[in-house]
Amino acid sequence: MQLTLTVVKADIGSVGGHTQPSQAVLKTVREVVDANRSSVGILDVYIGHTGDDICLLLSHPRGSDSAAIHELAWTAFRKGTQEAKRQGLYGAGQDLLKDAFSGNVRGLGPAVAEITFEERPNESFILFAADKTEPGAYNLPLYLAFADPMHSPGLLLKDEIGLGFTFRIMDVEHTQGDRIITLSAPENLYDIAALLRDTHRYVIESIWSRAHPGEQAASVSTTRLRNIAGRYVGKDDPVALVRVQQIFPATEEVGAPYTLIPFVSGDTRGSHNMPLCPVPINTAATVFYCVPIVSGLAFSVREGRFTEPADIFADPIWEEIRRRATRKAVEIRRQGFFGCAMLPMSELEYTGIVERLQRLDAQFVIERSEEAA
Repeated sequence: MQLTLTVVKADIGSVGGHTQPSQAVLKTVREVVDANRSSVGILDVYIGHTGDDICLLLSHPRGSDSAAIHELAWTAFRKGTQEAKRQGLYGAGQDLLKDAFSGNVRGLGPAVAEITFEERPNESFILFAADKTEPGAYNLPLYLAFADPMHSPGLLLKDEIGLGFTFRIMDVEHTQGDRIITLSAPENLYDIAALLRDTHRYVIESIWSRAHPGEQAASVSTTRLRNIAGRYVGKDDPVALVRVQQIFPATEEVGAPYTLIPFVSGDTRGSHNMPLCPVPINTAATVFYCVPIVSGLAFSVREGRFTEPADIFADPIWEEIRRRATRKAVEIRRQGFFGCAMLPMSELEYTGIVERLQRLDAQFVIERSEEAA
């Protein structure tokens, strides 16, 4: 059967600051979805949270960008926001940046990723959900899984995978429309690397099989909240859907790159570089400067019905990875505002320092010109 996976994620209020949603808010979102799922043809639902963001995963046959599916997610988050306001939660409705639904939640604030495909007899996929970071946080892990045989041996060992994958990369700084380039690995490997190194501007939007044209391997939310709101309202907190096994990299090949713990933008006030720490699902955001976190859930799905998820970052080996992430975070955060610890001026999410520099710039004086020298 043809199946669509839709994941929508948003911060609509959290307990005591940017930590985690309350149980009452989660319950409200779940009740709205359960009450309306049959009327819009939803086959199955998973709801969880990563940090302070609620993640809503839906399976259905309606295809990507279904107005009915997106409206249900929007309604559930709006109702959840009402409960968050009733409880006095911090940042209630923070990621809902528009007042009215306009047929699609893209551009309204929530992070969205979708894949539509003909369901395989043993369809497997991973849902990644990150908090306190930007969509480019997935650039390196996905590049390593789909283009680097040092990390993904299937590229050497299996012909269908070895034919490579096509990357659709978006320029997320272009706000007048989706500006996308399509490049194939391995031929355009260096070009792909040259773009993906700039996680603030160039972001993987999707990845496609070359051995089986039309088969989508991955989808990443590309929303940058500041481009919608025109001001800082929080980090983008991206989601990604990645199909695995058979004609795609194995679950292990997609998960293992997170052991690198790459430095990504995020942290408290969204203005520092910090390591991306893999955590179990339903983990609260850490109060150690809100270290960026990512969760990963592996599912099997049959006729649109999910199995219980396997939490890929919950097994004991990841405890050592989290300890390494903590050491990396402590060391770079010791630099405070200095150098590479803080993001470049163009990426700072709060404008106070920019305004300060503008005031200081007016106070500079030229004591000796080059002509006089």
